[in-house]
Amino acid sequence: MKKVFRVLIKTCLWFFTLSVLWVVTYKWMDVRTTPLMWIRHIQSEGEIHNKHQWVPLKKISKNLQLAVICSEDQKFVSHNGFDTKAIKRVIEKYSSEKRIRGASTISQQTAKNVFLWPRRSWIRKGLEVYFTFLIETFWSKERILEVYLNSIEMGNGIYGAEAASQFWYSKTAENLTEDQAAAIAAILPNPRKYLADPPSNYIQKRKKWIRKQMYNYGSVVFKKKNTTIPKLK
Repeated sequence: MKKVFRVLIKTCLWFFTLSVLWVVTYKWMDVRTTPLMWIRHIQSEGEIHNKHQWVPLKKISKNLQLAVICSEDQKFVSHNGFDTKAIKRVIEKYSSEKRIRGASTISQQTAKNVFLWPRRSWIRKGLEVYFTFLIETFWSKERILEVYLNSIEMGNGIYGAEAASQFWYSKTAENLTEDQAAAIAAILPNPRKYLADPPSNYIQKRKKWIRKQMYNYGSVVFKKKNTTIPKLK
């Protein structure tokens, strides 16, 4: 038993050390690929070739930055990686329905997309919490948003803001309009099913709601560096 215990301790220490190094490396290094990209490619049996191009946050439209925050996680700049109220609702739902439902913040989605796999389970959720804690510890909010906007699915085989902008609107991510940004944000719950252009009636309704949220939300202030996203006019 002592030998087994020592092996477990060593394994945990190695996992902790390597995971911290992995997260710290991505504090500066561009995330060129993710487990999700490989999984989707394998699932398609090579028929879908991933489109992905990393760009710095300053090259991503302020409209899109604000749109995804308003649609996905309006407490992003103020929370520590977790929305406690949403988590409580998930626990209550699980108690009654015995199903794992999402309540992920942008930080949690970033942790999942970059370091883990998409299939839901309590093991993955536990690791998601762990990696979310790490990125909130070692990365700035700007870096989390930058990685998020460069790694999430924004269409079938489309990853990140630049590839999505080119695919949906034949323009760079830097030049997305408010309406186009809201359309891309609107499809994020299921980007392989919904189309940003042409939008369905459902996506049109989500766009309208997101644009209203963008107007009401106003400026986004990243407290650590005091970087602002100007209020839309």
